[in-house]
This record gives sequence, structure tokens and C-alpha cells, in this order.
Amino acid sequence: MAESSSSSIDPRSGYCRETKTFHSLHQLVPLPQETVPLTVASYALSLQSASPWRDATALIDFATGQCISYSEFHLLTRNLASSLRTNAGLCKSDVAFVLSPNSIRIPILYFALLSLGVIISPANSLSTSEEICRQIRISRPVIAFATSATANKLPKLEYPTILIDSSEFESAMYLKSSDFEFSKGNFEVYQNDVAAILYSSGTTGKVKGVLLTHRNFITVIAIYHHWQQQQQQGRLFPPVMLYTIPYFHVFGFFYSVKSVAYSETAVVLGRFELRKMLRAVHEYQVTHVVVAPPIVVAILKATELEDHDLRSLEWVGSGGAPLGKDSIKSFTKKFPAVILSQGYGLTETTGVASRAMSTKESQCWGSVGRLVASSEAKIVDPDTGIARPPGEQGELWIRGPTIMKGYLGDSNATSETLVSNGWLRTGDVCYINNEGFLFVVDRLKELIKYKGYQVAPAELEQLLLSHPDIADAAVIP
Repeated sequence: MAESSSSSIDPRSGYCRETKTFHSLHQLVPLPQETVPLTVASYALSLQSASPWRDATALIDFATGQCISYSEFHLLTRNLASSLRTNAGLCKSDVAFVLSPNSIRIPILYFALLSLGVIISPANSLSTSEEICRQIRISRPVIAFATSATANKLPKLEYPTILIDSSEFESAMYLKSSDFEFSKGNFEVYQNDVAAILYSSGTTGKVKGVLLTHRNFITVIAIYHHWQQQQQQGRLFPPVMLYTIPYFHVFGFFYSVKSVAYSETAVVLGRFELRKMLRAVHEYQVTHVVVAPPIVVAILKATELEDHDLRSLEWVGSGGAPLGKDSIKSFTKKFPAVILSQGYGLTETTGVASRAMSTKESQCWGSVGRLVASSEAKIVDPDTGIARPPGEQGELWIRGPTIMKGYLGDSNATSETLVSNGWLRTGDVCYINNEGFLFVVDRLKELIKYKGYQVAPAELEQLLLSHPDIADAAVIP
């Protein structure tokens, strides 16, 4: 990693003219020593145990109302890990394929597997059988976890399939175990060991298995934990987080771990419906929600808003695509007490690259925040390969401890995406302004060339969405 003296870095933008690199303006966060054996599960649980809300409710099933406390969560996770090790024979570096909609049992399963050093490979339960077969060929699991409704999508396997909604799985969670401890380092799982294989099309459209390590997830948790400690001093009760994002997605996967680390109460929706989301906010006094931009637009245009009390909402996070300025303006007008925070990340960056980390940062409309702590960026001209200064557009390159290990079994794609000195090419056209805020223009391959101009489909989509009669829009180049 290239060195830059602090004196040569612009304190407003984070840009270094010598290296043509943007540096995060956020304070470095302390991380565990990299060589120490440690799983992300152990790290998250250690933070939870030190939380002022360690006895809070961990999970709420919106459909049934079932609640699981954090003391129960610790116990159930420990029991399940012991059962999977003893009865299923799972051990470090085994791959477990998970095909399930959101449920309160998924975080328990994730923590049990991660604590054993088992690599989790979650997939979209709405995928076709053909798509699932391709993902299984990539990950080569030794066991599958599914539900009674999704198991039929799995190909005939030579290894066992455990149904998450079965009585056997429930027994494994509740059967008392006395011989398993997360803190003992039973399996010598190291931070640079792979924790998950998540699926991404990357920049080529071809499905690839993204290798994310325990260190990747530990870094992201540490970044958010540092921010939470600064922002929520004096808080009397834990945040209540509503999960609208599926657990197989990089954001859902990360948030399932983050919620435990911060002692948040997670309200879990089995499948997203706007009506259910509004009802959940009302019934469980939800304070935090993470959504995709189309859901923000849908909330603004929902006719049933007046039927629900949403005054508990403090923060709405949006990611996955830029949110139009008109939508931001409408949201802040309708919900003046709610912070609308945008962020940016890829599966290949463990879901995080930039985020509006404060009320002030969230007020830079149209941006996706500033680079998160410990990250660096370049804006590279795709034609010349020359890094550009603040205010100029180019392909965003990212470097830092959240960057993936590579693509499983695809060295060509890995070398095309991870270039020299640890830089990851995102394939996104962006720019960073003079105050260090990142703006996403569009995907590099999707720019429309018209009469010598480059037109971003996202800009056309935002223009269409500004019309009150249009609920959603997509521009295909």
C-alpha cells in the first residue's frame, strides 16, 4: 500500500496529489491483531456481552410474534454448533449451502456455522433450480440447509439436507450442550480464513462466488461499532432494526452479525411487503430500517401511511443504487425527524465502501457518504488509466481491509477485478467532490452514448420517478 504523508493529504477531500489517491476522512478504528485466531461470530458475541443491553430481545418473528432474548441466542447458537459438529460432522473449511427465506433461525444457524469455521454459502430461495445448481457447482458444499418449501429446488445430492423448519433442527437448538465454548478457539479459525461465499455477477454478468473472510466482516463490524459508540451515547434502550433485506444478500448477511454485536433487536420479515413493513414499524416501535431505493419511493407514494404510527423511526438507510434528489427532498419533507442515510458497497467490498455516518453527512444530498474508515479510493479514467482529482468522473477503485479474497475458482475474473497493489475495480462511474463525498453516476458498461455525450440510465430513471404517477422505473441501455 502506497504511503502518503499526512501533510500531503487535503484535510477536506482526503485527496493526496502525490499518489492521486483519496483517503478516508474518518478516524482509524482499532482492530484485533490479525494473526490471532478469531471468528466473526466470537468477535460479535464478545461485543454483545459487553453491551449495556446484553439482556435485550435479540430477534422477533413478525409473522408469529415469537421473541428470542440474547441469553437464549447465546445458548441456542452454542447448542446448535455442538450438534452440527457432533452429529453432522461439520468442521473448519466445510461449505454449507443455505437456501431459505428470512427467519429468526437463520442468524442462529449463521453464528453456529461461523463459530465452527464452516464456510456459509447462502442463496436466494426464489432462484430457479438451474441457478441453484450453478451456485452449488461453484461452492461444492458438504451439507445443505433448506426449508420444507425450498428443499425441492436442490439437486439430488450426495450429502445431507437439514430442514431449518423441522422439529429435528429445533431439537438441535434446544438440546443442552456443555462441551462447546466459542471463546476456547476449538478449531483454530483464523481471521483470514474464508467465512462466506456470496454470489455476485461482478462486472461481467457471469455469476461468481465471492470469498469473504472473517477479517472482512470483523473490520466492518469494528467500523460501525466505533460509529455507534459516538452517535448513540446516552441512549436508554437498544435500537430496533427491521430487516427487509434478505439474509443471503451481503447486506443481510452482514447486518445479521452486526445486530448481534450491537445488541440490536431485529424484527424479521419472512418476505417483504410494504404493508407488513409499515405495520411492523408501528407494532414494534422500530427505530432503524435498511431498504433499497425503490422502497423509499414506494413509502413516499403509499396510500396507507396515515394508518400507521411511524414516529418511532429515527434512521432509514438506503443502499444498492443512488437515490434521486427529488426522492430525498420528498422524504425529508414528509419525515423531518428521520435521518435518511445513503451508502455504497459491493459484495466484493463486504457490502461497505462509503456511508453517511452522521446527520451532517446525510445532508449532502445525492451522495453516498464518505469513504469508511481504513479505506482508500481512486477515480480512474477508463480510457487512459490515469487517476483523476476531485470533481472529475471515472471508474471507482477501492482498497482496504474490507476487500474480498477473490472469486472462487475463477482466477481470470479475480485478476481482472483485483489489480495491482490490492486495488479493486468496481465497474462504477463515480466522482468524489472537494469535501470527500462520493457520488455514483452509473455502471461503466451501462452508459448510453448519444451524439458524443454519455448519458447515465440512473439519471433518466430519477427523472421518470419524479412523476407522481410513476411508482418505479428502469432504463435499459
